Amino acid sequence: MKTRAAVLYEMGATPPYSQSAPLVIDEISLAEPGPGEVLVEIGAAGLCHSDLSVVDGTRPRPMPMVLGHEAIGIVRDLGANVSKFTPGDHVVFSWVPVCGRCLSCASGRGALCAPGVQANINGTLLSGARRFTDKQARLCSHHLGVSAFSQFTVAAQESLVKIDESLPLDQAALFGCAVLTGVGAVVNTARVGAGKSVAIFGLGGVGLSAVMGARAVGAYPIIAVDLVEEKLRLANEAGATHTINAALDDPIESIKQLGQGGADYVFESVGSESALIQAYSATQSGGTTVAIGLPAPHKMFSIPALGIVAEERTIKGSYMGSSVPRRDIPRFIEMYRAGILPVDKLQTHTLRLDDINAGFDRLAQAQAVRQVINFA
Repeated sequence: MKTRAAVLYEMGATPPYSQSAPLVIDEISLAEPGPGEVLVEIGAAGLCHSDLSVVDGTRPRPMPMVLGHEAIGIVRDLGANVSKFTPGDHVVFSWVPVCGRCLSCASGRGALCAPGVQANINGTLLSGARRFTDKQARLCSHHLGVSAFSQFTVAAQESLVKIDESLPLDQAALFGCAVLTGVGAVVNTARVGAGKSVAIFGLGGVGLSAVMGARAVGAYPIIAVDLVEEKLRLANEAGATHTINAALDDPIESIKQLGQGGADYVFESVGSESALIQAYSATQSGGTTVAIGLPAPHKMFSIPALGIVAEERTIKGSYMGSSVPRRDIPRFIEMYRAGILPVDKLQTHTLRLDDINAGFDRLAQAQAVRQVINFA
């Protein structure tokens, strides 16, 4: 079949992207789903920094590639041996396909699924296949097993989580990455307890979701740090008790004053090694620093070694919020419906697929939180 998709042929284009147009909107071919795979019509897809890091070349992937990984869709057809889905099901995508059989999956750590991570690096589905072909008969890679910037996509059944059909598509899409990663970092990775102090560096979709997660577990104070006043305003609405504009005030000293020497848990969701150093410095003795953002692969993180021992510090990474998608996506949706997670605060723009390059300009310039392409 044919599908209209945003294809990235080369990384590292010069911004503004609205002029260089690295993502080409084109009609390409999509093969039918193979065994264990599902054809999905995309309903809505969010623009995330993980997509931008492929566009700008800081996170290399095999080209050409159909981008997009945060999405909601409707099942339209099934390959052989698919038993958990039927046509018409609404599904949120997990950007790590969780095989359920490897050691990580068996240990309850689906975010670290070894076959899933390897397929993502290779730009394939879990089976190793590629189902997109461009007009020059070149196979196009899949982005994180999803490739949501396309009217239709094929995904492994292990990449899909069935949800209630009543949830609006724009909001449902955000549970696949921003909410899963940010809330998951708080409740799964750090396991923050009620009354513990929390600080969050970086207030994109993931950082604001971490703010929501901290509020949900009863943390206090919840300190939000960013350079953009509009994002600090959103953080207040999402549950932050204090905000710090790092362009005007020293965030480390401010957090130490608010947290009586630092916060118990400090989350870094910028994807910057310098921000991670600041987050570590703002963590109090005996506290935990959690890295959520993805820095460029060659960046290094340097801290005084003595403090790890003498101050009993913990540094943790959080990938996909340490989540098990089929467990966590439905429960986070129920928390949203109960008024605990104000996920609707994350969406700042609605786009057409044709506007995607301009959308990545806004994202690169910190002028948006979550922009959602509404295919409907």
